[in-house]
Amino acid sequence: MTVNRMVRIIAGFFVLLSLSLGVQASPVFHNVNWLWFTAFVGFNLFQSGFTSFCPMDTILKKLGFKESC
Repeated sequence: MTVNRMVRIIAGFFVLLSLSLGVQASPVFHNVNWLWFTAFVGFNLFQSGFTSFCPMDTILKKLGFKESC
């Protein structure tokens, strides 16, 4: 798997997880403050589109994931 694909998978998982923990209608609701994590992930995705800097991208490269096919 490439770094780009892993970033999308991880970001999607974090968004879904934090929404399930932060929305009161969810059966696994924990605390509404989990929505701040959703905003953090969304902001990082947004800014990486403009700056090409993504912290998860850097972490995955150091873990040995290949950059492209």
